[in-house]
Amino acid sequence: MPYLYRAPGPQKHPVPKDARATHSSGQSFEQLRQECVQKGILFEDADFPADSSSLFYSERPQIPFVWKRPGEIVENPEFILGGATRTDICQGELGDCWLLAAIASLTLNEKALVRVVPQDQSFGPGYAGIFHFQFWQHSEWLDVVIDDRLPTFRDRLIFLHSADHREFWSALLEKAYAKLSGSYEALKGGSAIEAMEDFTGGVAESFATKEAPENFYEILEKALKRGSLVGCSIDIRNATESEARTPFGLIKGHAYSVTGIDQVNFQGRNVELIRVRNPWGQVEWNGSWSDSSSEWLSVGPAEQKRLCHTSLDDGEFWMAFRDFKTHFDKVEICNLTPDALEEDAVHKREVTVHQGSWVRGSTAGGCRNFLDTFWTNPQIKLSLIEKDEGQEDCTFLVALMQKDRRKLKRFGANMLTIGYAIYQSPRKDEHLNKDFFRYHASQARSKTFINLREVSDRFQLPPGEYILIPSTFEPHQEADFCLRIFTEKKIITQDMDGDVNIDLPEPPKPTPAGQETDEQLQFRALFEQVAGEDMEVTAEKLEYVLNAVLQKKKDVKFKKLSLISCKNIISLMDTSGNGKLEFAEFKVFWDKLQKWTNLFLQFDADKSGTMSSYELRTALKATGFQLSGRLLQLIVLRYTDENLQLGFDDFLNCLVRLENASRVFQALSTKNKEFIHLNINEFIKLTMNI
Repeated sequence: MPYLYRAPGPQKHPVPKDARATHSSGQSFEQLRQECVQKGILFEDADFPADSSSLFYSERPQIPFVWKRPGEIVENPEFILGGATRTDICQGELGDCWLLAAIASLTLNEKALVRVVPQDQSFGPGYAGIFHFQFWQHSEWLDVVIDDRLPTFRDRLIFLHSADHREFWSALLEKAYAKLSGSYEALKGGSAIEAMEDFTGGVAESFATKEAPENFYEILEKALKRGSLVGCSIDIRNATESEARTPFGLIKGHAYSVTGIDQVNFQGRNVELIRVRNPWGQVEWNGSWSDSSSEWLSVGPAEQKRLCHTSLDDGEFWMAFRDFKTHFDKVEICNLTPDALEEDAVHKREVTVHQGSWVRGSTAGGCRNFLDTFWTNPQIKLSLIEKDEGQEDCTFLVALMQKDRRKLKRFGANMLTIGYAIYQSPRKDEHLNKDFFRYHASQARSKTFINLREVSDRFQLPPGEYILIPSTFEPHQEADFCLRIFTEKKIITQDMDGDVNIDLPEPPKPTPAGQETDEQLQFRALFEQVAGEDMEVTAEKLEYVLNAVLQKKKDVKFKKLSLISCKNIISLMDTSGNGKLEFAEFKVFWDKLQKWTNLFLQFDADKSGTMSSYELRTALKATGFQLSGRLLQLIVLRYTDENLQLGFDDFLNCLVRLENASRVFQALSTKNKEFIHLNINEFIKLTMNI
């Protein structure tokens, strides 16, 4: 049965009634349906219109599509006719066999099917041309509403259809999933496990049949009994092999569903069999135990009936399990509970979810091969507290999913190559720096970095604290991700990039006039020359002095400080409130400027006069600012150029505005604690206008 999520804090796993409405109107399916019934109209979905924009984004239709409602295609259409079964899945002219294989597997699990395909809809009383389906996306259930206009040619459905032309649930389900993905074209190519997860909220595990464990038959048997969705496929070596037919009738690079597993008595011995389905609804295995093979002659009618054996060319067939392992290369299992492949006892599982982003210039550091940037990736701390029963280690499963890549295909996005590594934590509650990874090896990592939507693996590690780092393989690649951690025992997780910590030293008190050193006396003379008779520096004077001094520095890249920047500096340093800098205030700022200049030069690794955005985090920390990952991303977007570099003027502007914002926050929160309803993160974003 479906597992219950336990995200950070008390959080109930969403059930269908809790699914979030996604229609742009903000209305639920029932509200939209009732509105149409009252007006006596059929629903038309403006979010997914019946035109070419919902079909293709990179090509024009080769045939003239006509959008029709089921009642315009056949008489007396039915939503579900005689139950939703795997024979209702027949592929059309779209290369989405992976989705169809997942739908076929879905029909084998009644509870999961009812969640995805709600039963509160039909072409009977209350029909208003509107239907809805529910999908899991990144730790929440979404309710996707569609109208029932479907693309046709000569009154026949172009894409997915049922073997019975009066039945439309499968075609409408495909349309809803196309809407979720952005278009029908976005469904071309994929892995069945992707849709299986979206139908269940489950977690995937993949097996190479040639390297599968000895008890692989038992693993599959247990998975199917527990309602897990199972798919399989044959690898291709190059694009020309895609959908090539083998001499045994199997299709390479094609997604199949595993729909059953059993044993049969054949000539006095038990033979392990497995049942597989081709979503085309035709083209089957022709080897031993195929529909018309001689082996069935030795099996009695009752046993054949029990195994649902037929000789129809319906795409479904039995084959010997040994042949299955020989001819298929990969099996993917979507576990509705993370313990679906473990012992028979029912285990209660904890699920922790972290949502994050890889952002170019701040948190898109790439894998460990890129040491200079790897440390900037998001870091999640895991505290494994309790050992497994009777074991010395703690078992947990990590599933890393990149979000919305299918939806972004129309903008040229592809699946990124992703993975993760796990390190022993040095017991510091802070983001680990580059030096740590230079000298420490990972304790565990994903089996591979691969361009799939999700990468998942099981691990066993001793109790302790660990740092998990999700990343793309190459640096500078951007995507949002969802990280799920499944454990049987209690676990504590912490986002190491979520907190803001500001530790600014108090400005030094000025030295009394009679106790100044020679150097301080020289600085006072310089100030008097700049300030004039009133002994105060205005924003205009400060602009002139700073630009004159900093433009002479050959070791930093400096454009020009604006008058606004200088007003910000005065706002930071002006303790008297007169909008000008007196000597003591000017002296404190000048000391800060010297410190900031030295820091900038320290982190200008290549002596180019600019600082890399990836080093900005460390430089800011050295000045007293430890920022959240999100706030750092916004600062990088605001202050760096297209090459992710920032000059000294941008660095100075950033520091002045950060310190201004933090001092204002501290002052206000000290004076009136109820005055500040924002946290420091939100306050800095607001005051820095980022």
